[in-house]
Amino acid sequence: MSKRKPPTARPTGSQRRLLEELTALAAAHKPDLRLTGHPRTDADGLVTIPVSVRTDTMPHAPGGLHLKDSEDFLLTLPATPMLPPQVRTPHIRFAGTPHVLQGNRLCLYLDPAREWDPAAGIAPVINRLWQWLTDAAAGTFDPATALYHPVGGVLHHTPGTPTVVVREPVSHRPTTAWLTQRTTDRLDLTSVPADSHSHRTPILPVDTLPLGAGSTLTELLTLIHPATAHDPQVANAAPSALLTALAASALRNPDGTVQHFVLAVRHPAAPAAPPFLLAGRLPAQAADTLRRLTRHAIPSRLGVLPDDLAHAPLAWCYLSDERSEVTTRRDTLRPVRTFQDAHIHIWGCGGIGSWAAEMAVRAGASHLTLSDPARVTGGLLVRQNYTEEHIGMTKATALASRLRTIRDDIRIDIATPPPDPALLTAADDADLIIDATVSITAGRFLDLLAQQPHRKAVLAQLATDSLTASLGILTLAAPGTPTPLSAIDHTAGSHVLNDPSLEAYHALWDEPVLGDELRPTRGCSTPTFHGSAADLMATTATLVNLLATQMRHPVSGTHLCAQPHTGTSPAHRFIPHPTR
Repeated sequence: MSKRKPPTARPTGSQRRLLEELTALAAAHKPDLRLTGHPRTDADGLVTIPVSVRTDTMPHAPGGLHLKDSEDFLLTLPATPMLPPQVRTPHIRFAGTPHVLQGNRLCLYLDPAREWDPAAGIAPVINRLWQWLTDAAAGTFDPATALYHPVGGVLHHTPGTPTVVVREPVSHRPTTAWLTQRTTDRLDLTSVPADSHSHRTPILPVDTLPLGAGSTLTELLTLIHPATAHDPQVANAAPSALLTALAASALRNPDGTVQHFVLAVRHPAAPAAPPFLLAGRLPAQAADTLRRLTRHAIPSRLGVLPDDLAHAPLAWCYLSDERSEVTTRRDTLRPVRTFQDAHIHIWGCGGIGSWAAEMAVRAGASHLTLSDPARVTGGLLVRQNYTEEHIGMTKATALASRLRTIRDDIRIDIATPPPDPALLTAADDADLIIDATVSITAGRFLDLLAQQPHRKAVLAQLATDSLTASLGILTLAAPGTPTPLSAIDHTAGSHVLNDPSLEAYHALWDEPVLGDELRPTRGCSTPTFHGSAADLMATTATLVNLLATQMRHPVSGTHLCAQPHTGTSPAHRFIPHPTR
């Protein structure tokens, strides 16, 4: 009785359709596209077919990839049409070329989720392959699109490792930095130790790693080549230099601890550009072996490494690279960038002020002064920017605590509310003062500041309506305008109340009628406005964007706005304050 052979995997329906399309495409485009073998289905259900593309007619430019008359590829079709086919080379001649991953896999789709259409068939894949070959031969790749290519074109990350945060510049020279644990999931890399628990971490410049960085210490040492640059110190950065740097740091770190290191990898297309950073670590046992050996010999003369060190598994940490020279802020060119590096006073940290403060912090303000002595209670969590941990704290103190969790480099002061005499210099010290109190006293104090000569600060009042919190009003006094904000508001109110087309905004000046306000608790609680977190976040965001836009070229006046769901028209109107 003979053994039965396992059933042969068969192509799925989607794979058969792609194969049929590929066969028809090759027949229609001889000799530019040829099928050079039969499809093969592996145990994982992947279908691979060898193809050849004629490339002798593609123009070649200096610095471009040298191609043969025709190039061979392996086209792999996934079992599901939801994933794009992959293209590999049967060689590593293209290693180091942009969009080549780990030496032989072509990155044809930068973002498959947005670029791959399962209904489009095989033709777009072949077109992308053709375009890649054309661009490679002509040397027209944009280096900015090949961010990960210095290290094999793939993200090196070992599950379970913490993220290393880098914000300081990193040079092309060997150096020592320090890693400090902020949380279980975060380590900060800095040029000086942040505290007594910071661990020494070597930063070593290396040449490009087109085949990746490996998974053991031996593999990494084999893959590193001396940097080809222009600096003799960098040119000597050979594998032994990494071992020496690791040993020097390990000796100065506590026994029983892992040893981290950072590779500063040159970009192949832009050697002078800031290096790409790769953060790895040796396990504690291997680090202890290195410490023990180093106490008896110079690391570069160790000879054959012990197995537990040579084959020590490397872990790769996810690296949050926040260096300004390599990272573009996601809010670049948006209105709130006006707040970058600004000193902003926010009086009133309630429904509008608490959200406005967070938006300013996220936008890059460098210094906030907060004022609000009221306490956080549980009912406020429905719509204000606080959490359960803040209940019982004053709003200004609680908000400062929350904002520091968003940005740890922000300076935040707590001020007593106006009319504190200490605030009389605020208009000269700050770039912007926001009154979100709806307090008559605070408003009158702001009027005094508006009339100070040579005032630096832009003065703004932000408010909403009592019934819905979906209408917003921003009153602004630019530097050089001595008119009190109350006068600017009065002038705008007269204009609005006499304009039938702005009837929806009359509520911003009319006294609240019965039902417009609510009492949140029984008894003698202070009446307040109706509104949810969604209402206040949306209205505040609109007002903050209008304010930020106005900050670029301040003009005194009043902005009115309404959220789309109100159906109010016009949804925005600016009423400039008349100049004399």
